[in-house]
Amino acid sequence: MPAVSKGDGMRGLAVFISDIRNCKSKEAEIKRINKELANIRSKFKGDKALDGYSKKKYVCKLLFIFLLGHDIDFGHMEAVNLLSSNKYTEKQIGYLFISVLVNSNSELIRLINNAIKNDLSSRNPTFMCLALHCIANVGSREMAEAFAGEIPRILVAGDTMDSVKQSAALCLLRLYKTCPDLVLMGEWTSRVVHLLNDQHMGVVTAAISLITCLSQKNPDEFKTCVSLAVSRLSRIVSSASTDLQDYTYYFVPAPWLSCKLLRLLQCYPPPEDGAVKGRLVECLETILNKAQEPPKSKKVQHSNAKNAILFEAIALIIHYDSEPNLLVRACNQLGQFLQHRETNLRYLALESMCTLASSEFSHEAVKTHIETVINALKTERDVSVRQRAADLLYAMCDRSNAKQIVAEMLSYLETADYSIREEMVLKVAILAEKYAVDYSWYVDTILNLIRIAGDYVSEEVWYRVIQIVINRDDVQGYAAKTVFEALQAPACHENMVKVGGYILGEFGNLIAGDPRSSPLVQFNLLHSKFHLCSVPTRALLLSAYIKFINLFPETKSTIQEVLRCDSQIRNSDVELQQRAVEYLKLSSIASTDVLATVLEEMPPFPERESSILAKLKKKKGPGAVSVELEDGKREGGELNGGGERGDTPAMSASNASTPSPSADLLGLRPAPAVGSAPPSVGSLLVDVFSEGPAAASAGVNDDGFLSGRDLEQPPETSDALLAEGPGDSDSAPPPAASEEPAPPLPEAEDLLNKFVCKNNGVLFENQLLQIGIKSEYRQNLGRMYLFYGNKTSVQFVSFSTAVSCPGELPTQLNLQTKTVEPLIEGGAQVQQVVNIECLTDFIDAPLLNIKFRYGGALQNITLKLPVTINKFFQPTEMVSQEFFQRWKQLSQPQQEAQKIFKSGHGIDTEVVKAKLLGLGTALLENVDPNPENFVCAGVIQTKGQQVGCLLRLEPNAQAQPGEQMYRLTLRSSKDTVSKRICDLLSEQF
Repeated sequence: MPAVSKGDGMRGLAVFISDIRNCKSKEAEIKRINKELANIRSKFKGDKALDGYSKKKYVCKLLFIFLLGHDIDFGHMEAVNLLSSNKYTEKQIGYLFISVLVNSNSELIRLINNAIKNDLSSRNPTFMCLALHCIANVGSREMAEAFAGEIPRILVAGDTMDSVKQSAALCLLRLYKTCPDLVLMGEWTSRVVHLLNDQHMGVVTAAISLITCLSQKNPDEFKTCVSLAVSRLSRIVSSASTDLQDYTYYFVPAPWLSCKLLRLLQCYPPPEDGAVKGRLVECLETILNKAQEPPKSKKVQHSNAKNAILFEAIALIIHYDSEPNLLVRACNQLGQFLQHRETNLRYLALESMCTLASSEFSHEAVKTHIETVINALKTERDVSVRQRAADLLYAMCDRSNAKQIVAEMLSYLETADYSIREEMVLKVAILAEKYAVDYSWYVDTILNLIRIAGDYVSEEVWYRVIQIVINRDDVQGYAAKTVFEALQAPACHENMVKVGGYILGEFGNLIAGDPRSSPLVQFNLLHSKFHLCSVPTRALLLSAYIKFINLFPETKSTIQEVLRCDSQIRNSDVELQQRAVEYLKLSSIASTDVLATVLEEMPPFPERESSILAKLKKKKGPGAVSVELEDGKREGGELNGGGERGDTPAMSASNASTPSPSADLLGLRPAPAVGSAPPSVGSLLVDVFSEGPAAASAGVNDDGFLSGRDLEQPPETSDALLAEGPGDSDSAPPPAASEEPAPPLPEAEDLLNKFVCKNNGVLFENQLLQIGIKSEYRQNLGRMYLFYGNKTSVQFVSFSTAVSCPGELPTQLNLQTKTVEPLIEGGAQVQQVVNIECLTDFIDAPLLNIKFRYGGALQNITLKLPVTINKFFQPTEMVSQEFFQRWKQLSQPQQEAQKIFKSGHGIDTEVVKAKLLGLGTALLENVDPNPENFVCAGVIQTKGQQVGCLLRLEPNAQAQPGEQMYRLTLRSSKDTVSKRICDLLSEQF
């Protein structure tokens, strides 16, 4: 109840409350309340007019009765009448009653609004504050419609008292949260922002809550608040506790305001102004320095206030992710908290370090605390802290420590709380898959996982291990042997039986040579588990049995006996009965060839997003993606900086088999070499960001290539697509800044050469940006999709691209581009389509210039777009006689180009074939008298003419390694084409 002065006490109310408290039973209380309600009703309906004191007393009694849980259906009008009183206590009780009992649908709302308007216009600060509090407490749409335009005026008026400004700011915040469409700042924006400079700290504290909420919805309108917030924060951080006496809490100056300022700055990227950014960095360094100082008080309130500011500062440092020194210092400070005696501090430190682990600058610093985190996982009493420790281990995991972390998580699983076991299982499965350089280790880990926590291993986990084993020839035998040994345990989890049944049914023949795992032994081992399993698992085992008949004909009679028994063909479950009957009949009447065809080995699974990742993201919410994305920031350069997958057969196992899921941020997988593993085997964990709506809308199908409808359109349609003139608005996007395009990067030519024999892959990548390409060509037309991926957690602003043709190229190539979005969110990608028409043969490549701002700094990058003359090849098949006849016709000296060059990678026949096919020509078999030579033919399609090309590549494979040579001869009907293709192809070997 509101405080009242001694002379204004309501004795009747005090007596009533005393009576209620003295009631011995519920019935006595109800009887006393009903008696009082009858008395109040008679007073309100009586002929004698009540004075203000009596109304206030009776309204207070009604309010007390309502708070006891009883319905009140009268007295509202009397409360409204109290609003017109000039006495503070009467007006206060009226507003209190309305705030608690009046809903937005009340018929009295218009009368209430009129009373509020009168108080707002009275200029009496006490009455204005009462009215503003009432608006905020009710917060209905009707009140927002009535006062949304009035409150900002009160807030920024020069003659408004500070206490009223505070109430107005918080009232406006409440209305904005309730009805954001009605609270339009408009002309008030700049004046509200400048409240951050107000002399009264209470006004600043209230205003910053409002500005933070508004900035989250309309960041551009309020971006001027950044410099003011930094200035105010700098003054607070650099002040002594005696400077802000009224706002110092246990020797910490204005802790609440400091936290709110740091939280506001997290709504924006780093300041573009160098002076503002430098001042902010100084503030953050000062906060980190103060955290190291000895405490000025032993009271817990002092440490709480100090740590609140520290954690908000660390959150801002992580948000900016652009200051390596601050990130490492923040990590070291959090590391000290990992062993603090306060559980809450340990929890917060682990939680913040999870985010720090995703930064390329601080990941290594986080890894230094791995032993402390492992110890926390084992010894912490609080399950929530143990869960955060597990999250941090997951976040800090990379190739260097994957085996240690997975082993520790498996060890913890045996005693882990049941509430987090499923999540732990998913994380172990993902880490084992992502960093499995040695696939036998991966199989061992997953089988161990099933053994330890089988009940929590979801279908997605054992599905995934099956997919990987099927897609990896090198692990199938080991998987069959390992799962066979695991099934020999007396107590075997049903998920282990599922994996065993599937793998032995597919690859049991790989271990059948050992008498200890002969076909009959394998079958008996599986069948010994049959009666212990559920119906779905029994169905899977029946399928494994029929596969055994195909793999091991000697087991046919034994398995048929099992299928023929009554428990199978008369099974009460229709699925099991149908399988038994059909498999029995199939094994009896089908020939060996038919049986082998029907029961052939499963083909490799197509690459797709890991279902385990999808399940973890669903369980953890959207934030789970960030860890996967940031892993790519740490590892993308390592994986994409060297040779392309599939192009170099001598690639290390780690790069060939287990790229980071985000190393290829755009989902662009290079085409494999002939004879190499299929694309679905190239990596275990597919990039979770490759399936975007942009790609789908552009006509790109699931495997990343142009859909058939785009490739099959007639040439006339494609010509029309390119008919837009150079002045078309879409062909020249506005520059990001006034700076001229940068010259091409020194490595631009090397990047171009990587794409001579392939159409898809990562063109360029640095710590900020990844540019991927998917393209397809038909006759003299091409379409290229450029994917720009933001690898950071900060927006790219003023993003623009421009494609230009140097020298004579505009007369040789016609390129049309579409404008890209000027803003790329952190972790997102945008797509740009480039339509290409080859008018005549050409030598130079188009230039691609990218400009954007990151953290206030302009990024200006120029690359060569991989459009080369060979992209317009149409393969031409020829027999030997036809080839040499045409070869002799092109015998003029200017029609031939020849190069003799040393092999850069050794001579591998399959790699050479892949390069020549990737060039776009037809590889002609049995044409050259020397079977070691390679012969190709093709026609280059341009708009003006067709240029026939013949190619002969003669390797000197018998020479010693390091001395092997190639002789490349090109003949075509146009000398410039011969020379250009000869130059391009010679760089590929």
